[in-house]
Amino acid sequence: MKKPMIQFTDFTFQYHSQSEPTLKNLNVTINEGEKILVVGPSGSGKSTFANCINGLIPNQYEGHLSGAVQINGKDLASHSLFDLSFSTSTVLQDTDGQFIGLTVAEDIAFVLENDTVEQKKMHEQVAYWSEVVSIDGHLDKRPQDLSGGQKQRVSMAGVLINEAPILLFDEPLANLDPAAGKEAIHLIDRIHQKNETTIVIIEHRLEDVLASPVDRIIIFNEGKIIADDTPEKILKTNILTESGIREPLYITAMKKAGVDLDQITAIADVETVNGPNLKAQMQNWQGDSLVKEPAIAKEPLLALENITYRYRKHDRFVLENLTTTIGQGEKVSIVGRNGAGKSTLFKAICGFIAAQGAMTWKGIDLTHDSIKERADKIGYVLQNPNQMISQKMIFDEVALGLRLRHVSEEMIKERVEKVLTICGLYPFRNWPISALSYGQKKRVTIASILVLEPEMIILDEPTAGQDYHHYTEMMTFLDTLNQLGKTIVMITHDMHLMLEYSERTLVIDQGTILADGTPIEILTSPLFVEQASLKETSLFTFAKQIGLVDPIGFTQHFIDSEKEVTHR
Repeated sequence: MKKPMIQFTDFTFQYHSQSEPTLKNLNVTINEGEKILVVGPSGSGKSTFANCINGLIPNQYEGHLSGAVQINGKDLASHSLFDLSFSTSTVLQDTDGQFIGLTVAEDIAFVLENDTVEQKKMHEQVAYWSEVVSIDGHLDKRPQDLSGGQKQRVSMAGVLINEAPILLFDEPLANLDPAAGKEAIHLIDRIHQKNETTIVIIEHRLEDVLASPVDRIIIFNEGKIIADDTPEKILKTNILTESGIREPLYITAMKKAGVDLDQITAIADVETVNGPNLKAQMQNWQGDSLVKEPAIAKEPLLALENITYRYRKHDRFVLENLTTTIGQGEKVSIVGRNGAGKSTLFKAICGFIAAQGAMTWKGIDLTHDSIKERADKIGYVLQNPNQMISQKMIFDEVALGLRLRHVSEEMIKERVEKVLTICGLYPFRNWPISALSYGQKKRVTIASILVLEPEMIILDEPTAGQDYHHYTEMMTFLDTLNQLGKTIVMITHDMHLMLEYSERTLVIDQGTILADGTPIEILTSPLFVEQASLKETSLFTFAKQIGLVDPIGFTQHFIDSEKEVTHR
């Protein structure tokens, strides 16, 4: 019988600042060597659960607790954070907040330096673990200069070197491009198999995590565990969607087609899933493929010509002769691997950096406009919310831009409360920002831009760390703005967002436009998927796996059927 590594018994926890418990009467055991996926809507208690596993509760975040928690045989309430750190290592969602060393090698070695390990052994361990996570070619670089995927690997090496028996991953895919995310999941799986480490993954992107097998899925809702079972059993129910969690798209497609999921085999693996008459049922649901009419060309709004930029004189060009036009009222997704130049491009558009090349807004030169003048036309929501926040309270942060524009307090209250409601933040309007999760902070920054009502809104990873409910609410709101004439541009690693919520996709690779087409064209092209570190949609993979004649038509039919539901 396997040893229990994490054991919650009748456990309840309530933060001092809260009127209700965040975790309520939890009873769950995770055994040695298990790999567990934890999912649930925002505010369901997942992060608090994680903070108990790594000892931040009650050592860092105080509150009232009852019941018992055992972590690797140690009682949570009676052991220090230092004691518990030998049992649990955590990879944070925000990797930048985890770096300490000036170089990758120093950062990986940090825990060994604290333990006064001799230098020879330290060098051996750093070399070994950096090779395990494939970051050994970057040991002399600053962690901050790496791509998102590389930063994730440095963080992983830094905790693996501690050789703790429990590894906790908090939203490990949130800031990674699809290909890097897939690599991260496979890397976690290799570590799990090689070391028999107990692994807990907290992640909204359930479909991406299932690229490698997990033993159990634990579903949280309102501070309680409402399901704890194998992926095979959970995916054959409706509990994910009922809890506001997006299930894998190919499973939703089977449900739309009336497939009896109890007859389906290998349902958690899109590359082997099958069942009796499955192909015929899905073909019948798809019907005849319709030829879509070409999109009507929009009036040019923002035109870019030969945009070129590099951060330092002898560095490579991050942007190189990039040329494109975004039309009035378009919904455009911008995709590409980490470090391709996506965020740099929009920093140039907003005037944060001075790039070479021509920019025009409705045919008028934009290059000499100040940041303030550009902000009146173009709202930009940064990827990292901590880089945008300057106020202590949520209401004040969202109201700041209006106050700087001398809008009346009465109008400010009306507009701020409206946008806080849309972003799912109204109940927290009087909270301090420091009390929010990373995903909630993200929504605050989006609200602070939306409230200004710019003509074009650029969002860098708008759905990172968001549960499906808030994701859908926000995207529906952006759709509403688009229908009113606003131009929406989204830099994203979320392939579903790209498919359902954009009409056009620009693929950026090595600082230039690699492709410009419809989302379906991009995500069903093996060439573009490979070159730009994208991920083939599971709908397309599923359609090919079961032998459908027109996988592209099947994918389009699914997206059209989803739009009918979400855009009513």
